[in-house]
Amino acid sequence: MTLVLDPLSPALLACLDHAYIDGQWLPVTGSERLPVIDPSRETVVAGLTGATGADLDRAVAAARRAFPAFAATSVAQRIAWLERIEALMQERAEALARMLTLEMGAAISHARAAHVPFAIAHVRAAIDVLAAYPFETLRGTTATVREPIGVCGLITPWNWPLYQITAKVAPALAAGCTIVLKPSELSPLNAIMFAQILHDAGLPAGVFNLVNGTGPEIGGAMASHPDIDMISITGSNRAGVLVAQAAAPTVKRVTQELGGKSPNVLLPDADFETVVASGVMTAFRNVGQSCSAPTRMIVPRDRLAQVEALAIAAVAQIRMGDPLDEGTVLGPIANQAQFNRVQEMIEAGIADGARLICGGLGRLEGLSQGFYARPTVFSGVTADMRIAQEEIFGPVLSIMAYDDVDEAVALANDTVYGLGGHVQSRDLEQARAVARRIRTGQVHINHPAWDAHAPFGGYKRSGNGREYGLPGFEDYLETKAIVGFA
Repeated sequence: MTLVLDPLSPALLACLDHAYIDGQWLPVTGSERLPVIDPSRETVVAGLTGATGADLDRAVAAARRAFPAFAATSVAQRIAWLERIEALMQERAEALARMLTLEMGAAISHARAAHVPFAIAHVRAAIDVLAAYPFETLRGTTATVREPIGVCGLITPWNWPLYQITAKVAPALAAGCTIVLKPSELSPLNAIMFAQILHDAGLPAGVFNLVNGTGPEIGGAMASHPDIDMISITGSNRAGVLVAQAAAPTVKRVTQELGGKSPNVLLPDADFETVVASGVMTAFRNVGQSCSAPTRMIVPRDRLAQVEALAIAAVAQIRMGDPLDEGTVLGPIANQAQFNRVQEMIEAGIADGARLICGGLGRLEGLSQGFYARPTVFSGVTADMRIAQEEIFGPVLSIMAYDDVDEAVALANDTVYGLGGHVQSRDLEQARAVARRIRTGQVHINHPAWDAHAPFGGYKRSGNGREYGLPGFEDYLETKAIVGFA
């Protein structure tokens, strides 16, 4: 097949009615049309045909057939394939970035600087882990052997679509697993481009399979499928619960990266002139559509007025608009349903008595078309308010005040979630002490650089299992003890 190089190229459009199964693009048996909408213009740019359970069965059968041979490949062989995938992603980075802008509204600058390079970094991290991993260790006379778990069903979301695909596919391939991927039906086109990259990298037929469709139709069938050994899902809590319930009768492994309501604790000695602006931008990165976005800024009560003024000033510097404009910082919300959710939660904040200090309801001024939510900051937010407890997934920040550090930590931990967290302080030892007390799977101190090897996952209702780096790789392995080996 002609390489899929450009968004909406004839070759890509030809794949919209197909699944990638056993090394081929095969027509799906479904008839449901799933529109792909450009959120900046609210126009349908493509139509996808949803697959059916029969299509999924074909993909799972292909992955099952391919598993024994692929599991037996050498580390060197798998590294060679991953390096080829990495190189092809680098070659096609601009096309991938433009596709993400088209189908989910990421500002082109952000797609180029984060979405695509971070996705590539997951492939490189898998290579690095694989190259040094001891698959067999000996203690006394017992050998402990780590082996690929089998056929993996991977379910990925619409908000960081390519990034989440490689966070799952790369370590699964590195471990020697075979794969059936179901990306979000709301942003599926980058997944088609990625499937073509894996095809062009020369992966053996059946090792990677792509089936597009809805969560209820395909995701649920994957979770309950008796020939899938593991499910890894990134998505909402509701979807994670449904997948776990469907998977239970087959006792397969289920790893989940779900919702978050992450705190950003500003300690009294922090450089407020710097960290407030950074905190606003981190919360609003990807238009706030990140499960680990630090959308609760927890600040000393005696600095509240200063923080409010600095937050308002930071929002005023954000340029929103056409995501293809090189100067745009934030584009639109990715879809109509999520735009409506953001509006609902802004209404809830007002109704609960939080003080709206900037932004608010409705579309961004001057933009009558596109899902452009206004960057919004509330202050005077208390822990009993919906905006302090529920994941919003949009550019909405809640400022909460504390009187002492113990209260700050209590506020940080006072949600059902435990995915991410941030601490700001000039005193690194003090920041470390607070970070240790925050019950989340990842904590950032003083806005560090992103690390593809840092384990990512949740406490509490934010999920189980870990992605990225060594722990993410090991989630795709089984453990075998051979007693009397030596």
